[in-house]
Amino acid sequence: MSRRDLVIIGAGPAGMAAAAQAADLGLSVTVLDEQPHAGGQIYRDVDRIAPIRGGILGPDFTHGTTLTAAMRHDAIVHLTGAVVWAIEDQFRISYTRGGRGAQIEADRILLATGALERPMPLPGWTLPGVMTAGAGQILLKQSGILARNAVLVGSGPLLYLIAAQMVRAGTPPVAMVETQSRGDVMRAAPHMGGALRGWRYLAKGLKMLAEITRARVPRYTDATGIAIEGDGKAEAVRFTSKGRSHRIACDTVFLHHGVVPNTQAARSLEVSHRWDAAQHCFVPLADEWGQTDKDGLFIAGDGAGIGGAKAAECAGKLAALEVAHQAGRLPLAERDRFAAAPRAKLESELAARPFLDAAYPPCAEALLPDDKTLICRCEEVTAGDIRGYAKLGCIGPNQTKAFGRAGMGPCQGRYCGLSVTVLLADATGQTADETGYYRIRPPIKPVTLGELAAMDDNTLDAAE
Repeated sequence: MSRRDLVIIGAGPAGMAAAAQAADLGLSVTVLDEQPHAGGQIYRDVDRIAPIRGGILGPDFTHGTTLTAAMRHDAIVHLTGAVVWAIEDQFRISYTRGGRGAQIEADRILLATGALERPMPLPGWTLPGVMTAGAGQILLKQSGILARNAVLVGSGPLLYLIAAQMVRAGTPPVAMVETQSRGDVMRAAPHMGGALRGWRYLAKGLKMLAEITRARVPRYTDATGIAIEGDGKAEAVRFTSKGRSHRIACDTVFLHHGVVPNTQAARSLEVSHRWDAAQHCFVPLADEWGQTDKDGLFIAGDGAGIGGAKAAECAGKLAALEVAHQAGRLPLAERDRFAAAPRAKLESELAARPFLDAAYPPCAEALLPDDKTLICRCEEVTAGDIRGYAKLGCIGPNQTKAFGRAGMGPCQGRYCGLSVTVLLADATGQTADETGYYRIRPPIKPVTLGELAAMDDNTLDAAE
């Protein structure tokens, strides 16, 4: 079985930057990547797509080619299509690739698993034709498929980015139905100083809004009572905005109200987490280098708290520097000297985050949806079911599995976990930290008996 100085799980901005930095410092590095090409979700297939659709997707997307280029290093083994399904405490990692199981051992691990789009359970959200905004963006990036007659629903900067990209592609959205209110902007005002320090974010946002305005895309803010209507598929979005009722006919609905850390792998290793009230999600506890309370286990990028692609890149570099220091490859003074630039850039990238988190909060109606709305799509558990469990004495997400199988489907709680926590906390009067989250056990991704039976250390050598 192979053993490496550092194994990185995920090849998004944090994983790629960390791999290049660690390799430059003489460490042997293996990157386990579920995708067929480096880039993660934000830079998905960027080497192929940038020359084709770079003008539509913008310079922030094409920047990813600089990271993929740095991955072409003799000390880096990049295994694509590698799905990690178990990590043992002594850092033996089990994964599948090409229909076979394999294992690799690591002195240290960096989780660079990124973020998930926050589910937005609203009436009608399970209808065909309804998807996350990120899924719509993946279709545009990967295949050039353009959604026609689409309505964007939710809040946050990504909603504006996707709308602007749709405008550039020649298929502007029919409308934008936004849930943030003037009150949210007022509550964000105390963070304006940080937003001004991160002026580049504001400048990008204003530019995107100008593109959307020039394309005459209708925008409805402070939207409430949102429901997606349709007989067998999405046909319209109904809502109230500033006291007036609206119904907009459409064929596609893109939902988005923020992203949250993908913590499944960290949870499986029992890394400590805390509730982040500003971002309305759990985040793992880690120090300024990404070191968790498990020796040798690091987390960098959006998986450690939402900061964006550029912040993730900086965090990946910082984690790699500390890994090299712990491995005896980099003296303390050199570590700190090398860290100065990425740390300063990281602080700059995060400066606007408190303003953005306050100005574009998650949709309140989707955090606490009505009783009939599905929460766990895999097992068809509704919000009313969860509230009913609470009345029967259920106080935590793990107990909901016994009451009604919530979180036991194919996604293993990735998409219902936070909703279940929030609903139970609201029903019981506990805090989110007191309520907790699902206990995650291997396999953290599906694995077949055939893949286990085909496991052969010599077939998939992670140091090849």
